This record gives sequence, structure tokens and C-alpha cells, in this order.
Amino acid sequence: MRRFVLATAMIGMAFGAQAADLPILRGSFSDGLGRGTVNWAGAYIGGQATHGAADMNFANSGQDLLAQLLNNVDLETQFNISQWPVLGTAHMQSSGYGGFLGYNFQWDEALFGIELNYTHGKFFGASSGGQTRSFQYPTDYLSTASVSSSSSLRITDYGSVRFRGGYAFDRFLPYGFAGVALGQADINRRADTYLYYQYVGTAIPPLPNLGPAINSLTDNANAHFIYGLAGGLGLDMMLYSGLFARVEWEYLRFSSSDNTSVNTTVNTVRAGVGYKF
Repeated sequence: MRRFVLATAMIGMAFGAQAADLPILRGSFSDGLGRGTVNWAGAYIGGQATHGAADMNFANSGQDLLAQLLNNVDLETQFNISQWPVLGTAHMQSSGYGGFLGYNFQWDEALFGIELNYTHGKFFGASSGGQTRSFQYPTDYLSTASVSSSSSLRITDYGSVRFRGGYAFDRFLPYGFAGVALGQADINRRADTYLYYQYVGTAIPPLPNLGPAINSLTDNANAHFIYGLAGGLGLDMMLYSGLFARVEWEYLRFSSSDNTSVNTTVNTVRAGVGYKF
């Protein structure tokens, strides 16, 4: 009986010693399931494929050309012919590819960083139109003014310099960003004017008709620098030892800084793969 009790005590002591070494009892197993175990801090680089849509507003893109053609013309002074709405909007879709690089700063699960993002693609849009009006001006004359304009925009390279902030959930890093949109575009524009003054008075002999006066002006701005605002949302997911996948939505707005530019918005979705060093 004493041998049985002694053997039982020895087995219990051995089992207790082994159980003390089990990870689940030391707490390491539960620690491994905690958030923030992935280190997102540091430099990273990656590549991406994109697809998106652009909306271009050409309404103001030809007005400066018309104003030059109509400088010192009485009908322009009286009726603001160069401001007539002759151009509209264009919508298109396109795919592209590019890359990104950046640096993250991390405090516990919170993250802040800066990133350069670049895409090569092709968004092309164009608009053309014209108007003709007649006026009883000046006195004893019936004047006819006709203006037309055409404009096209091709964006081939665009991207953003962005500040982003996120909150890490272990392998997952949802984030938002805002910054400056940058791009390169080819802008081709043309404007045409036609003016004719027909005498309708009663003078004898009648006064002469004036015109027609036909003029045109073109402007081609290749590799034109455009800029604006950028913003969006994304999600990075750590796959293995620094390798991560990304899905993202980005909004870019390129605004007119002068009449050669076209107000343009670009919405893209992209998927990519990167590596954090």
C-alpha cells in the first residue's frame, strides 16, 4: 500500500512539472493571439495594377483662346462672346500599372506614414462645340457672330504624395490617406471665330457690309504638369515575413490653375503586392 501511494505521488509530481512547461499555462499561447504582433514600422516598396474612371470638364478650357481672337472687338465687349458655353464633359475608363514606396511610423497599434504612389495608364477625353447668334448691333447693322472650340486631354502618368494613418489588427492594416495629386497630360485646343456685319439701314447709298472676318488659334501643351488633391482608403495584409498584399481606392481631383487645364476627377481601385523591410 505504501509503495502504491509513493508511486502515485511520484507520477503526480512529474505530471505537474511537465504541465508547468506547457505554453498555454505559461501564457505564451494567449500572448501570440494578441493584436500588434506584426511590426509595420519601417520602409516598404511594392507594385500595383489599377482600373478606374475619369470625368473631364472642358467648359472653360477654350475661353482664353476665344478672348484673344476677339480682343478689341465691339461684339465681345458688348456680349461677352468668348464666355459662351460651347464645350461639355467627357467620361472614360482605363486600366494601368505602377508602384509605391513609403515609410511607416508605429506606436503600439497606431500607425502614421508618408508614401509616394505612381500609376502609368491612359485617360483620354475630348469635347467640341459651337454657337452662332445674331444681334441688332451696332446701329443699322445686323451682326452675326459664330464661335467654335475643341479640346482634348490625355493623362498618361499620375500619382500622389500622401500622408496616411491606420490602425493595425495583427496582420491587417486598414488605413486612410490624403495628399497632393500630381500628373502629366497632353492638352490640345483650338478656337475659331466668324464675324459678319450686314448693313440694314436706309442710307443712300447704303453703307458697306463688314466682313466676314474668320480667324482661328490653336494651343498644344504636351507633357503639361497638372496637380490637385488626393484621398482614399485601403487595406494592407501581411502575408509572410515582410511580404504583404494591398487593396485600395484612390480619388484624385485635378483642378484648373489656368484656362489650359481641364477640371478632372479620377477614381481608381487597385490591387498590389509589397515588401516591408
